[in-house]
Amino acid sequence: MSNGDEKYWYNLETGQVEFGMLSPSVDRVGPFDTEAEAAHAPQKLQERSRAWAEEEAAENGWDAGTRKGAE
Repeated sequence: MSNGDEKYWYNLETGQVEFGMLSPSVDRVGPFDTEAEAAHAPQKLQERSRAWAEEEAAENGWDAGTRKGAE
């Protein structure tokens, strides 16, 4: 078994947590050490995406905090 076979993965297609690399790689996110961590993968992905967008905006001189109607 490879290391990924002994970890938890979140299946983006089914929304289920899996132990081991059961699903095609395009459908899974991970690896995670615990089932609970894998279950929170969608929230973690959203947080990281938001942080990366804010970092990119800051690097490019964009105002990431400005949204239409947020005055």
